[in-house]
Amino acid sequence: MSSQDMTPRKLWEHPNPKSTAMWKFMQRANQKHGLNMQTFRDLYSWSVGDNRLDFWQDMWDTSGLIYEGDYEKIVDPSAPMDSIPKWFEGIHLNFAENILFSVSSSAHSSRSKMNKEDSKIALTEIREANTEVRHLSWGSLRRRVGLLANAFRAKGLKKGDRIAVVASTSFDTFICFMAITAIGGLFSSSSTDMGTKGILERLLQIKPAYVFVDDFTVYNGRKMDLRPKIEEIVNGMQGEASFKGVVTQPRYSGSPASIDGLAKTVTLDEFLQAAKGQEELFFERVAFRDPFLVVYSSGTTGVPKCIVHSVGGVLISVTKEGYLHREMTPESVVLQYTTTGWIMYLVSVQCCLFGSRSVLYDGSPFQPHPQTFLSILQKQNVTDFGTSPRFLQELQKRNIVPKDRLDLSSLHSVCTTGMVLSESQFEWFYDVGFPSTVHLRNISGGTDLAGCFGIENPLEPVYVGGCQGPCLGTKLEVYDSLIESGPGRAVPHGEPGELVATASFPNQPVFFWGDDTGEKYQNAYYTRFPHVWTHGDFIQIHPKTGQVLFLGRADGVLNPSGVRFGSSDIYSVIETHFPEIADSICVGQRRPQDSDESVMLFLKMNEGQAFTQSLVNRVKNKISEERSRRHVPRYIFQTWDIPTTVNLKKVELPVKQIVSGRIIKPSGTLANPESLKFYERFARVEEVVEKEAKGSFRSKM
Repeated sequence: MSSQDMTPRKLWEHPNPKSTAMWKFMQRANQKHGLNMQTFRDLYSWSVGDNRLDFWQDMWDTSGLIYEGDYEKIVDPSAPMDSIPKWFEGIHLNFAENILFSVSSSAHSSRSKMNKEDSKIALTEIREANTEVRHLSWGSLRRRVGLLANAFRAKGLKKGDRIAVVASTSFDTFICFMAITAIGGLFSSSSTDMGTKGILERLLQIKPAYVFVDDFTVYNGRKMDLRPKIEEIVNGMQGEASFKGVVTQPRYSGSPASIDGLAKTVTLDEFLQAAKGQEELFFERVAFRDPFLVVYSSGTTGVPKCIVHSVGGVLISVTKEGYLHREMTPESVVLQYTTTGWIMYLVSVQCCLFGSRSVLYDGSPFQPHPQTFLSILQKQNVTDFGTSPRFLQELQKRNIVPKDRLDLSSLHSVCTTGMVLSESQFEWFYDVGFPSTVHLRNISGGTDLAGCFGIENPLEPVYVGGCQGPCLGTKLEVYDSLIESGPGRAVPHGEPGELVATASFPNQPVFFWGDDTGEKYQNAYYTRFPHVWTHGDFIQIHPKTGQVLFLGRADGVLNPSGVRFGSSDIYSVIETHFPEIADSICVGQRRPQDSDESVMLFLKMNEGQAFTQSLVNRVKNKISEERSRRHVPRYIFQTWDIPTTVNLKKVELPVKQIVSGRIIKPSGTLANPESLKFYERFARVEEVVEKEAKGSFRSKM
């Protein structure tokens, strides 16, 4: 019997599934529509089936969003999804208004403001090493948003104008997001550790009126003056008529840093004087489809695409995921570790839609020790913690056991995303690291849809591996990855293939900024299979449990001798069995002269650990044992650095292209673009192997 035919180990299940919002939503739908849904899979099938508009009607009625106007139809279900159909046309609403006032629940009227108690804490801000903890109440938050929004209006900003930030996850950044969207503008964010080149690649495309920049930042114990970067940004934006200047946000200095000598730059206090003390909030309600947020593709091999999301599309998606899938309530306390340059920053903001408290952390989670960062979970009574597989892997390697060191009685869930969570990490989480009552929520989706394809749900168990299942209302399928173009073909559960979406959903991006013809948008998602969204992930659906198993990026799929598998197959073996290896990257090499693809594995050793022939042999043997002989890399080499984005996601595609003999121009989104230089020699891998043969040992099979 193959492993696919076996049910994976069950790790968690909800103690009372019938108490959940998802179960109650399903029962109301049964009663309203004469159905008999009893399982999550029943609910999912209905939400993407022939009567899927009934699901979205019920979801809208449940959302509790503040809006005005009426819609004649939810969407035209016959419109192909690549036409980007209009949803809920006739509805007008505002993102900031819903974050600051509404509480999403079917118990509330959708047309009236639901005041979140002014004195209740909305945001908590914590700086690296817990050196300072501050709280902001709902009342104070709304007043500060009102002041900045009125300053924007006084400066002549209006609906459709853009504001960008290069900033940390602070109160000021959150307020800036709310203020520009309050007046109907668009928000864009980049992290302070992104290089100026990467920042300008974004800014020069969207042409913001102002760029808000922290004056200082601290990471890994280092305090960095950002004023030189501000000068570079101002110089880089010269000639852009829409650009009015930089506004500095004070960080870590007690008072705003001096801006003497900085052209077109004012402090936040100076900028706010334009509001003349007016704190009253006014909201510009815009069409459901109107834009409010610009996010960016990784841009690892070129200029990033500017992906524009709609107000209504994101809000209805947030209520679906937060209310049904995640059980968010006003009692929830959310700590999402993220930079502002990652789509997960949106989690830190949108959780407030439900009246939840958001804990904003700025800095390294390892400074001075992971225990210091983890203590926030106890001190702030965090219910929902968002992190990455990389962080959990570090805890495991360092033998840090949170449940033995902390009172985690408030913790309800831990969410991981950004890379594949290995099977061994699932088991460590429940067997060693965290209380068995905690719901481990592994999700995937991201920037392109400001939401999830693979997501948790409270009605099914958590099994080892992957995501629990698909997201309601999003018709996820797996297509045969050997079909390069033309009509696609769905493969049976258990077979790997391309992640596709075959029906429209409201949180499709509405356009790419600057893509006047729509060609870039169509090329990004729709050229492979007509009228079908191709996401770029290589996945499979488990035939027994329905788990969505992410095997790697489709553009990084390994294909030696026609055997296709994901890089995560290799990474999981390395992470589970080789603690002496700090990290690894696995790519396929196929140069113009090659008749087949060769798999290359690069190993980065932990300090003090040696890269030896014995290690290479053990790695090969373990991969052969746990996967198959066909999975064993043809080449294994040592590396000293692995390219990552500024959010620490390892980046395979540029390495694959380089070793395949292509010359690429990496974008500023890479945290360490200089690391790519090392891999250029492997385009002539035969020479490398020959040199190694004359040295200590060969790495070729």
